[in-house]
Amino acid sequence: MEVPKKNQILSSFSNDKKSSHQGKHLLLELYRCDYEKLNDESFLRCTLNRAAKLANATVLNLISNKFEPQGVTAIALLAESHISIHTWPESNYSAVDIFTCGQNMFPKLASQYLIEALNAEEHFLRIIDRNPPAKVLKQMRTVV
Repeated sequence: MEVPKKNQILSSFSNDKKSSHQGKHLLLELYRCDYEKLNDESFLRCTLNRAAKLANATVLNLISNKFEPQGVTAIALLAESHISIHTWPESNYSAVDIFTCGQNMFPKLASQYLIEALNAEEHFLRIIDRNPPAKVLKQMRTVV
């Protein structure tokens, strides 16, 4: 397996025909982040909310948990899927998961915002295309 380079982006694409409702799943590793921001539950909730809005997603709910002595897990439940963050302030590290599906989604904007908001000096981004079956695409939900 190849070792990732600093601030590298890996993309994984299938050979299947792309759909306009195709999902994007971004796995983001953030290194050398600001300790205080990684340990601030309120800040992280607001940051996830802003990242979701930049992705053009609809936030349905935000849940979070502050760990002792440090660390936070927060999840934004989206109509279009989810954004989650798990932090290890003692290591200045955070793992982020951004999954959006549907048209007009901008998950890369959300990832860029999180990189900047957490003052990550290094990051590694993997992008996975999700291609649901045609039956699922016909049943795509709309937000009411």
